[in-house]
Amino acid sequence: QVQLVESGGGLVQAGDSLRVSCAASGSIFSLYAMGWFRQAPGKEREFVAAISRSGVRTYYADSVKGRFTISRDNAKNTVYLQMNSLRPDDTAVYYCAATPALSSSDRYYYSGTDYNYWGQGTQVTVSS
Repeated sequence: QVQLVESGGGLVQAGDSLRVSCAASGSIFSLYAMGWFRQAPGKEREFVAAISRSGVRTYYADSVKGRFTISRDNAKNTVYLQMNSLRPDDTAVYYCAATPALSSSDRYYYSGTDYNYWGQGTQVTVSS
C-alpha cells in the first residue's frame, strides 16, 4: 500500500501561481502512476492531470492544459502540480491519487476509478 499526503494549498489571487505537492510513503513510489483530481463545492470530482511511472508521459484536462504542469521526483517520492494563471474556477480541494502500473507499459490513467489510493486533499482557493 501507499500513503499519500498533499500539501501546498492556499489562498491566492487570480493570475497567481501555486505549486501543490503530494508525498508518498509505504511502497516503491516509482511503481505507481500518479494523478491529480479536484472537487469544487457542489460539483463532482474531476480529473486534472496524470503522469506515468517514469514521468515521461503526461496528460491534462482541457481546462488546465497550458496552465498546469504535473511532474514527479521518484527519488523524493513526490509528485507535483504547478499551477499558473490561476482562475477563480480553479478553486477546489485538490487530491492526488496513485495506482500500481505495469512496467511493460509506461502509461497514465485519467479515470478516477483506475486509482487505488487517494490523499486527504489540499484546499486551493483563487480569489477574483
